[in-house]
Amino acid sequence: MSAYAAPVRDMRFVMNSVVGLDRVATLPGLEAVEPDLVDQILEEGSRLAVNVLAPLNAVGDKQGARIENGVVRAADGFAEGYRQFIEGGWNGAPFEEDWGGMNLPWLVSTALQEMWQASNLAFGLCPLLTQAAIDALREVGTDEQKALYLPKLVTGEWTGTMNLTEPQAGTDLGSIRTKAEHAGDGTYRVRGQKIYITWGDHDMTDNIVHLVLARSPDDIPGVKGLSLYIVPKFIPDADGRPGIRNDVKPLSLEHKLGIHASPTCIMAYGEAEGAVGYLVGEENRGIEYMFIMMNNARLAVGLQGLAMSERAYQQSVDYARNRVQSRALAGSPSAVAIINHPDVRRMLMTMRAQIEAMRGLIYDVAAMTDIADRHPDAATAKAAQQRVDLLIPVVKAWCTDTGVEICSTNVQIHGGMGFVEETGAAQHYRDVRITPIYEGTNGIQSLDLVGRKVARDGGAAARAFLDDLDATLAALKAAGDDTTMAATHKRLSVARDALSEATDWVVATMPSDAAAGAAPSALYLKLFGITAGGWMMARAALAAKDGSEDPEYLKAKMTTVRHYADHILTQAPALTDAITADGGTVMSFAVDQF
Repeated sequence: MSAYAAPVRDMRFVMNSVVGLDRVATLPGLEAVEPDLVDQILEEGSRLAVNVLAPLNAVGDKQGARIENGVVRAADGFAEGYRQFIEGGWNGAPFEEDWGGMNLPWLVSTALQEMWQASNLAFGLCPLLTQAAIDALREVGTDEQKALYLPKLVTGEWTGTMNLTEPQAGTDLGSIRTKAEHAGDGTYRVRGQKIYITWGDHDMTDNIVHLVLARSPDDIPGVKGLSLYIVPKFIPDADGRPGIRNDVKPLSLEHKLGIHASPTCIMAYGEAEGAVGYLVGEENRGIEYMFIMMNNARLAVGLQGLAMSERAYQQSVDYARNRVQSRALAGSPSAVAIINHPDVRRMLMTMRAQIEAMRGLIYDVAAMTDIADRHPDAATAKAAQQRVDLLIPVVKAWCTDTGVEICSTNVQIHGGMGFVEETGAAQHYRDVRITPIYEGTNGIQSLDLVGRKVARDGGAAARAFLDDLDATLAALKAAGDDTTMAATHKRLSVARDALSEATDWVVATMPSDAAAGAAPSALYLKLFGITAGGWMMARAALAAKDGSEDPEYLKAKMTTVRHYADHILTQAPALTDAITADGGTVMSFAVDQF
């Protein structure tokens, strides 16, 4: 398996020149975040990712996590890698110093997370879920719960999990049977079984804090009867240290296609006296609270699509430079490295262009998250939150679908060797394949986009996005006669109009015929992703035109922008044609005809 190198230069360019770290650094509480400090943080994070986490990736894939006598053991080296991770303070990067965090913007923390996920996806899932648990407790936990759990979770001394799914309740959370009962002392007794619990048990920390969605004691049916409970593996004693073992245990580990080193557990709660649980927030508001965790995780999973794409691209470039096969179509009569063959270069350029578009979009959403959280003007913060809400399903689904495509291309570039495990290309493909599935399948994301994020407000949030895209188009037009700018303006204009037309169709169709409106929702999300990616590439071109970076780097950036415009944005009109026809086609095909 080839080595991983964190793409710090491109991260820095996107943050500073495209998204605007300077506008984030003016937000209250972030004034100390300066470019030089961020550069140092990225370099330090890169060293951990490259030297510690990446070497464990193949080890974890081959060995996997294992369960012994009811205890899950992490793959060799993972506990030591995790120790170095928390000693560096990385787990608390985006959280308040009061809880032991670094108080970095989400924008910077997102770049760091890209490194963790690219270097070792199975490892990166552990802090990802802890981060989601922290977010939920910060938002709705009591002062006592925050004081007890946040310092340990933020530093990473303890890890967190998210427990939703049950054998009979996947997407349909209203079917959850795990139940909580009053214990008479202010606590609850939780009984039930959860499946697919990522890092549900392990031996890397002294305690694990499970956030469990369970049916409330009043037993109201459906999602309205669900509450959220803290169920720690060890019940903290009076001094906040792990005390007696709670009635919660892993029953088994799933044998998965990929991410073998990430233990995916079947968890049993309350098989004996009942697992001690503590209510988070109010009863019967569990779904609302769980979405705090899920939205955080969905953004992070979209980032995994980008991260695995970057890892696969680097491996493809390394292989293509060194694999000698066949003569060049023109020039040398001798066999050449396959990077000289036009179709291989096409594949590499397509990978690279999509990666840079995804990085721009994800980092922009991270910056919007900072603005939504911290901006002193309520209207500005609200508008930023609306943009985040609109784009989270796009980031989650488009970036993970694209990640699968890119990792598949990596296998293709390797040829037969890509189908052989020793190269590592197969692991990247196996690992990334889960990302369109967990944290809400991409079909669910597309339904969320058309139903909740576009049709519900009559397209207002989507129109605000299009207005910002129009401002970028105007800047491109004013940039002069540069051929890349002109081509990008042309292609992005067409994609913008295609997205506008499709949005009008969604807004008009969903209220009167939700099934027909939902039928092409995945196509609409793809169209949105491609167009949003094109918007970010256009902003990158504008930044590169006047940039002070290395001239060769900026020249390469413009080439990548042009490739995205010519090869990716050109898909937009065809998608709109399919969207406006697909609802009728799908719904007119009877179920029994399949």
